[in-house]
Amino acid sequence: MTKFGTVFKQGGKKALLCGSGELGKEVAIELQRLGIEVIALDKYENAPAMQVAHKSYVVSMLDGEKLREIISTEKPDYIIPEVEAIATKTLVELEKEGYNVIPTARATFLTMNREGIRRLAAEELGIKTSEYRFAATHDGFVDAVKAVGIPCVVKPIMSSSGHGQSVIKSESDIENAWKIAQEGGRAGAGKVIVEAFVKFDYEITLLTVRHKGGTSFLEPIGHWQKDGDYQESWQPQPTTPEVLQKAQQIAEKITTALGGYGIFGVEMFVSGNDVIFSEVSPRPHDTGMVTMISQDLSEFALHVRAILGLPIPNIAFHGPSASKAVVVSGDSDHVTFENLEEALNIPDTQIRIFGKPEVHDHRRMAVLLARGNDIDDARRKVQEMYSKLKIEI
Repeated sequence: MTKFGTVFKQGGKKALLCGSGELGKEVAIELQRLGIEVIALDKYENAPAMQVAHKSYVVSMLDGEKLREIISTEKPDYIIPEVEAIATKTLVELEKEGYNVIPTARATFLTMNREGIRRLAAEELGIKTSEYRFAATHDGFVDAVKAVGIPCVVKPIMSSSGHGQSVIKSESDIENAWKIAQEGGRAGAGKVIVEAFVKFDYEITLLTVRHKGGTSFLEPIGHWQKDGDYQESWQPQPTTPEVLQKAQQIAEKITTALGGYGIFGVEMFVSGNDVIFSEVSPRPHDTGMVTMISQDLSEFALHVRAILGLPIPNIAFHGPSASKAVVVSGDSDHVTFENLEEALNIPDTQIRIFGKPEVHDHRRMAVLLARGNDIDDARRKVQEMYSKLKIEI
């Protein structure tokens, strides 16, 4: 029998978030709804999840010594990674000492590094992926591009939200792609993956939740990106029964290998009836923010239920829905959103303003959500909301 005590009292449960962005904020809210004490960590003050957490620390989570010090002090019941930039070796050590890392320390370790998860999927599990090579030096990178062929995609093995990612379309792009990858890695310059360019009809994120009752799949999510960063998503992405079955088989295979409880964002390319594995995140996915309006239990609520060992007997889908990221460009510590009343006057719409304290260059600052009669209608609504929203910096 699951038993939760009172926050700040003996018997109360405590969760520590490694990462406090907009996704972590929603996880923190869902944890608090179930009476769990939340401690939020991030590298800067007043990160979104810190604004709703019971306690917070500003720390580089790549600093294993400091991360261990905080965890030893707080003694959380659950350690929940929300970003890739974490001292995963420290998490592995802590798990061996008895701490509960979500979903597992191994899953966090493998998925933080594109090399780990790609080798697991393609070489150990036999899942179909694009052709790829890894390179740690400039000369090795040039050889990898030649081996894979042009066009190809270049990514740092440790990055997210498109940072450091580029496409090589001709030989003249090679040097710049190397430079972008070295500047965009989460942990600085380092190893890269060179992937053959996949000609696909569409991409999907298949959110897959592992819980005490088994494995459940959400409706597939379609999305489009700009420079590797999510801009818009919709649910459900139309697929054939054959494609959906293949996608679910791939998702179950990779998530079973990673183990643990929680939600996983499994990204795949679809070309005809062919499904090709791309990446997996052992945590809520940015494209999955659409579930805040499309379902009774969002990806964040499902993640928390699974983590806490609570049942997920069903996932009720409310209907075709879409999300659109609000990306703000500029250099400011004061962003103002205006004309919300007009944007929200459109039926079946919502907005989440993340509360990020500043923007430099460009940054995702909010998300627009809508339900519609069909996917096209939902996508039209978020575009209309965006046209009405006014942002000043």
